Amino acid sequence: MSNSGLLIDQVNSVAIDNEGVKWIGTSCGLAKFYGTNWIVYSTNNSGLMDDLVNTIIIDDDENKWIGTGSPRLAKFDGQNWNNFYVLFSSLPDYFVLEIAMDNEGAKWIGTHKGVVKFNGSHWIIYDELNSGLPYNMVSSIKIDNDGNKWIGTYGGLAKYNGTDWIVYSTSNSGIPRSYIISLAIDGEGNIWIGTSGGLAKFNGVDWAIYNTSNSGLPYNWIYSIAIDNEGDKWIGTSGGLAKFDGTAWTVYNTSNSGLPENYVRVIVVDNEGVKWIGTEGGLAKFDGIDWTVYNTSNSGLPNNCIRTITIDDDENKWIGTEFGGLAKFNGTDWNVYNTSNSGLPDNQIYTIETDNEGNKWIGTYQGLAVFNEGGVVISVDDKNINNTPTNFVLQQNYPNPFNPNTAISFNLPQQTFVTLKIFDILGKEITTLVNEELNPGTYQKDWHPAGLSSGIYFCRLQAGSYTQTRKMIMVK
Repeated sequence: MSNSGLLIDQVNSVAIDNEGVKWIGTSCGLAKFYGTNWIVYSTNNSGLMDDLVNTIIIDDDENKWIGTGSPRLAKFDGQNWNNFYVLFSSLPDYFVLEIAMDNEGAKWIGTHKGVVKFNGSHWIIYDELNSGLPYNMVSSIKIDNDGNKWIGTYGGLAKYNGTDWIVYSTSNSGIPRSYIISLAIDGEGNIWIGTSGGLAKFNGVDWAIYNTSNSGLPYNWIYSIAIDNEGDKWIGTSGGLAKFDGTAWTVYNTSNSGLPENYVRVIVVDNEGVKWIGTEGGLAKFDGIDWTVYNTSNSGLPNNCIRTITIDDDENKWIGTEFGGLAKFNGTDWNVYNTSNSGLPDNQIYTIETDNEGNKWIGTYQGLAVFNEGGVVISVDDKNINNTPTNFVLQQNYPNPFNPNTAISFNLPQQTFVTLKIFDILGKEITTLVNEELNPGTYQKDWHPAGLSSGIYFCRLQAGSYTQTRKMIMVK
């Protein structure tokens, strides 16, 4: 420190860019050293969200990707900072299919192992065993004006008011099938339910059913429902797009419109009333007269299979694809985020929601990520929370790859004897991080390997009869 611009002697990572500039990660920020000059970036003077810099990687475009002590990843292009926040959390399953946000800012997250409420610091898991949820595989969540959560599962529809559960299925209601795919709520409070056997409308008392036999629906599998400012319903099916004004039906398909593919996954409506339609063959924009199609051949779209779309307050379109990651489209320019250039945990994007702070909550096949170009802000308070996990879970270590240290978290739903051990790729035990009886809760252990070479290591959690192993990569 006495002979340089470093604020501290502890150096965690060093990277050198194409100009020979040294980028140095420390526990007091990021230092840039070129020639005889030093610049130090910290939380006080830059977009860094944490001063503990564990790792630095420089990509082909000379962007610096900076892994910090908190579960945040920063990207710095020399002028601008972007931040990803990867939630290593109490999620019961990494497959995140749906996200909804209530009036208090809490996130309701649908997974294949139940629905989760996250208030910014605490998690509550609802599943078949501890709640009225009829089935653990959650496909859709919508919240009405009274704060009721309507949760579509592959085994029925649930309504949850915060205390009581009501379940609707083929055996006790007018739902045509219990396999629920999509939900929407109109301006009159009617619930529109897309199933594998047609479309249902429920006003709280009466049911109306629409299918290929009694309506203009082109197909009975309903993947998406959007409601425009006129109250018209736009219904995406695997056989085309239908518009229903309450009386008449209009069907759009590849034969009579600019729709690029009949398999319609998602529909959203922007402030101008323009429909943005995600299909298995690209993205379509329809203003009521003209069609514009975006695909991998004529735009920056990374993949033609569109899973989800959301529109932020600036009218940017955020488009989640099947295998190509996340795309942002401002009407002219495209930005693409994927696992190779961002903190996304997976390139299969199933849901995106924007909260009041401008954070994008991104559900993927391998977990939940939060992104905000201006820096992630998470601030929700709910003191009436039971934070005891309901499942044994060994989280993926963070950061990964890592150098010189990494954090490993795990959840215990009950008191049990726990061992947490590290092994090399040959199965040789390297160290034991935990070897004791632990109470229910969420735990984190930091691993600071010394004298070990770069490569693949394995972390194994043994908690009673539960065992899970995670692969970790150390780079030097």
